[in-house]
Amino acid sequence: MTYAEAAPATPALYTCEVAHTRVRPVHHRLRHRTYLWFVDLDALPSPPRLLRPLARFDARDHFGGRAPTIRAGLDAYLASHGVRDADGRVLMLTHARVLGHVFNPLTLYWCHDRADRPVCVVAEVHNTYGGRHCYLLRPDADGRADVAKEFYVSPFFDVEGSYRMRLPLPGERLDLTVQLRLGDGSRPFTATVRGRHRPAGTRGLLTAALRHPWSTAAVSIGIRLHGIRLYLKGLPVRPRPAAPTREGML
Repeated sequence: MTYAEAAPATPALYTCEVAHTRVRPVHHRLRHRTYLWFVDLDALPSPPRLLRPLARFDARDHFGGRAPTIRAGLDAYLASHGVRDADGRVLMLTHARVLGHVFNPLTLYWCHDRADRPVCVVAEVHNTYGGRHCYLLRPDADGRADVAKEFYVSPFFDVEGSYRMRLPLPGERLDLTVQLRLGDGSRPFTATVRGRHRPAGTRGLLTAALRHPWSTAAVSIGIRLHGIRLYLKGLPVRPRPAAPTREGML
């Protein structure tokens, strides 16, 4: 499915595998199974009361965390970057807050105009130090975009180079790629997310939660454990620079 094609009905779940591959200076591969929500920002799901601890969508978890809604936070960010025509449907791929905890390494927003034509994609990145940063992307028809790296994510990589992202709008399958490219032509790191569409009703949510208990905490713990393994392999920790100004992030 290309970026401009129609997406499946929302809300939806994607059961997926996240893979990180490092090829320099050491080879290392991470694989993690989890599930992600795919939702319309103007019609966020509200599970039955007993299941709400398994899926909460809070504005404090996105952008600057001070906007009244996630949509308001996104609109403020877009306005600060001169984007005025993304006033239609916005589709978000993210982890929901589970049992009071959430960690979203990457949240994606596919933004459309009032005629439902694609305008841009916002990639919101969180690191394990509590930092947040957004990249405004203008993908081509295949969902591909390049952007300079501006944010410290892994302690084993400097803030240099650029990302090649492939972010087609999800369909029956989810197929995303983020690749780090350095000035010397090397591509030391590639992340992929591959998944399948699932209904997001009560049964679907319970099934996902039982297969991946406390999924957001598992993501946080898994990232830290793999960081320890990389450190034990001898990778030096790169200095963490001051965080960039979060322009427009309310």
